[in-house]
Amino acid sequence: MLEIKDIHTYYGNIHALKGVSLQVDKGEIVTLIGSNGAGKTTTLRTIQGLLRPREGKILFEGGALETLSTEAIVRLGISQSPEGRLIFPRMTVQENLEMGAFSRKDSLGIKSDIERVLHLFPRLRERFTQKGGTLSGGEQQMLAIGRAMMARPRLLLLDEPSMGLAPMLVTQIFSIIKDINEQGTTILLVEQNARMALTVAHRGYVLQTGQIVLAGTAKDLQTNETVRKAYLGES
Repeated sequence: MLEIKDIHTYYGNIHALKGVSLQVDKGEIVTLIGSNGAGKTTTLRTIQGLLRPREGKILFEGGALETLSTEAIVRLGISQSPEGRLIFPRMTVQENLEMGAFSRKDSLGIKSDIERVLHLFPRLRERFTQKGGTLSGGEQQMLAIGRAMMARPRLLLLDEPSMGLAPMLVTQIFSIIKDINEQGTTILLVEQNARMALTVAHRGYVLQTGQIVLAGTAKDLQTNETVRKAYLGES
């Protein structure tokens, strides 16, 4: 579904991604793990068209993305729940979800998808008329994922969905991520909580200073000595 070939992305003169290549097959959860500053968010921003690669190819279902606008990429079926949630604090939960469907014109379909999001996240139904800024961190994360789903993506990019959440909420969020995947949405997951990410993912890549240094099935990465020491906190 998604293929990234030898991508080089810069922030000014800083070479952030140095030849990153990866692929995501239809129906998978693929996780990208790595420490802070490894280039995980930069990879997602490059896929989404928020950053332009200087070299390399990004193919979605065979079509090139690297020259398209972010809006065009969303229309093709890729949406993102960004790091830090970035919901609209002065808008209600309902308005935030409707903003996620900005590129759509099918009002009946939008209504049906709002209902789907509220079914996945019952807490949002309880908070439906509340302003986004009054929600707890966990509720805001649910809203950010729900808003991304309102674009009806075939590929959902999730950037650090567990950041700042209590352990019980982390477990709940990852359970819902698994549900979303089982309902037919392919997911590329960026996550610092490598243990949880590898629990739900089918495959994974390890990113280090802008380069992929390891790749394999989630099971293989869970038992890899380097991953266990560097990312799973084992000695």
